[in-house]
Amino acid sequence: MRVRPYGDRALIVDLDDAGSVVTWAEAVRAASLGGVADVVPAARTVLVVSEDGADVAALATSLRGIEPATAGPGAPTADADEIVVRVRYDGPDLAEVADLTGLGVRGVVAAHTGRPWRVGFGGFAPGFAYLVGGDPRLEVPRRPQARTTVPAGAVGLAGEYSGIYPRTSPGGWQLIGTTDAVLWDLERDPPALLRPGAVVRFVEEQSLEEG
Repeated sequence: MRVRPYGDRALIVDLDDAGSVVTWAEAVRAASLGGVADVVPAARTVLVVSEDGADVAALATSLRGIEPATAGPGAPTADADEIVVRVRYDGPDLAEVADLTGLGVRGVVAAHTGRPWRVGFGGFAPGFAYLVGGDPRLEVPRRPQARTTVPAGAVGLAGEYSGIYPRTSPGGWQLIGTTDAVLWDLERDPPALLRPGAVVRFVEEQSLEEG
């Protein structure tokens, strides 16, 4: 971990991987350090913005003393929001992911639903969240060529991440399913369904209805 200045009122923390970002950002929020205005996670960094007039050097010292929990990013904390997302596993790349992982179609579904995911950070489009901490066997490359149009609600995999397209857009993730969950709604407070630190549990829609 390395703490560096970022302008005159913020610090940026370099970390090894997205899982470390989740646990470290969570530890900073839990510590309720004085002078912190915002905590913004990204793929390998956490931006910590200070309040006006805060002692940034003292804040840097406090950040270096943060000790994240050793549990992995998929391990829910007692106060983490938990969101259940119902998925129909009908994506056009499901069979290819089954071949790439060697899990078979039912194995991919079981792996995707078998562990909780954590929202690492947002980006790409309003409401889009990069989910980490799932089954490592699902790590697959992006498609060689991106699609010009991916429908809203498509559930995908790319690298160590899973994600849900909040609106129709181009995209290169491997699409394994579809959900009716609304990721971004300006009439909702907050508008984003999936916020950093939240726990996401995917449930196969057919299985849920059968239950």
